[in-house]
Amino acid sequence: MGFGTSDERGGIDWSKAAADYARFRPGPPPSFYARLAAFGTGLPGQRILDLGTGTGVLARTFARQGAVVAGIDVADGQLAMARALAEQEGLAVDFRQASAEATPFADGAFDRITANQCWSYFDKAKAIPEARRLLAPGGMLVITHFSWLTHNDRIGRASEDLIYKHNPRFDTGRWSGEIRSMPQLAEGVRTCGLFWYDEPIEFTRETWRGRIRANRGVGASLGPEAVAAFDAEHDEMLRRIGAEAFTVPHRLDATFYAFD
Repeated sequence: MGFGTSDERGGIDWSKAAADYARFRPGPPPSFYARLAAFGTGLPGQRILDLGTGTGVLARTFARQGAVVAGIDVADGQLAMARALAEQEGLAVDFRQASAEATPFADGAFDRITANQCWSYFDKAKAIPEARRLLAPGGMLVITHFSWLTHNDRIGRASEDLIYKHNPRFDTGRWSGEIRSMPQLAEGVRTCGLFWYDEPIEFTRETWRGRIRANRGVGASLGPEAVAAFDAEHDEMLRRIGAEAFTVPHRLDATFYAFD
């Protein structure tokens, strides 16, 4: 398997969606980082590795907060955006092209490892031992998600239905919103914390269209003509059913794991 895509088995190439991802997927709201900090993650001086970093949303935020941060991803297009955005802010983040299963860092190099919206892509049989190797004593693996909720939201549900119409292979939608209570990751890995909450996220028609184009079922999967056709129909649909500005409910969660 070569670099350049985060999920070759599903035909997903995140580099194709990098521009929309950088512009329209700014990441979790400030409340999320406040909660992470309350659980001891993202603190000044803390050494943090962000897996599947994409455009570096978490990595750059942690760097702003004074942490010493590295971020890895297999998609070179996403990493190019991450480096450019960090440079614009004058942030020192060590972005490298690597997989979560085989990183270039030394044993015990990090106090926290984060994985936002990406853990499902990894080979757990390799990623978990690699995380164990990388964490210093007392370190934690933090798996997080920031997902829109569709079951009680007209716009989110209609947009997701349109993704299925244009890409029947799309397989990560229609999430029930269920958060497992204290989920177990693997033998020898202890669940030591969990939070989840809901927050309405503000969008305009333009920013929501961009957010959906950056979805794995659209920009990372479809060709340019197919993306344009989707976007045109999505725009027409949003003008028909929604206002110029609106909110979409999102569920945010984080689970904290320690290694015995």
